[in-house]
Amino acid sequence: MKPILNITPVCNWLKDAKRPLIISGPCSAESETQMLTTAKAIAAIDKRIIFRAGIWKPRTRPNAFEGIGSKGLEWMRMVKEQTGLLTATEVANANHVEECLKNNIDILWIGARTTVNPFSVQEIADALKGTDIPVFVKNPVTPDLQLWLGALERINQAGITKLAAIHRGFHSHAITPFRNVHGLMIETHCMPKMALSDAKQQLTPLQLADLIDRLVVRKANSENIEFKNKLEQLSESINKTDEDLLQVLMNRMQMVEKIGVYKKENNVTILQTNRWENLLNERLNSASMMGLCEEFVRSLYLLIHEESIRKQNEVMNF
Repeated sequence: MKPILNITPVCNWLKDAKRPLIISGPCSAESETQMLTTAKAIAAIDKRIIFRAGIWKPRTRPNAFEGIGSKGLEWMRMVKEQTGLLTATEVANANHVEECLKNNIDILWIGARTTVNPFSVQEIADALKGTDIPVFVKNPVTPDLQLWLGALERINQAGITKLAAIHRGFHSHAITPFRNVHGLMIETHCMPKMALSDAKQQLTPLQLADLIDRLVVRKANSENIEFKNKLEQLSESINKTDEDLLQVLMNRMQMVEKIGVYKKENNVTILQTNRWENLLNERLNSASMMGLCEEFVRSLYLLIHEESIRKQNEVMNF
């Protein structure tokens, strides 16, 4: 498949957008009153915010609220007319795309559940041919970069150049900080407690305004010469430390290989559960006294342990 080409940066087609770009609105369109009340409150915060609302909602189980359907697009059009906000919603098939185009929705996005299905993405891509509507693509619910990239490529090959990726987080077998913690698509509802979907993750417009006020947008770099010189010195120190760290890791793995040989000679299993548990606890205690993050050190040692087991397996099978 051809790589993604000819992408128009967001700043080129959304010149007046708030920086950082903020997309906000209710998880689901529920009523005309709910939509207009929320949208007017958001517009009062900043008219550069893009208004979002779910029209069709993919739910895990039947009988849950699956969105108001096409009727909600009429309310989206009213939002645009009465507030001047650009509008955005999720599409999952060709019919959704056609309905949105008829109702002058400004931006479409492909949800995480749809991104995992190349057939659905291709159907959407085919429906988009001949248009230049912006399309955002959320990452799949599983951490699969190829699926995400493939969805972006399919939409791009349909002629869409106003294309952007949204990292909405993903599901994992472990508890991680990578679920609904990245990006600035923020669900906002005039009465979150009464929401028909995802009530607990929606902010009130007042809370949204407070969050935006507290955002700190930092520069990628500084022209301050003193800053650059000092940063370069510190970076060199890190480079030296990294070299030392790699040398220590190499020495450790050499010791691991010797241990593997010794175990093989004495017909002893590779995994020594008690030894591993004691080692990890000792390192975590030491890390705590040094002021290091326990989760960081735990993750680091899990990787080291995995590589140690792999190396000893090589030795055992040689």
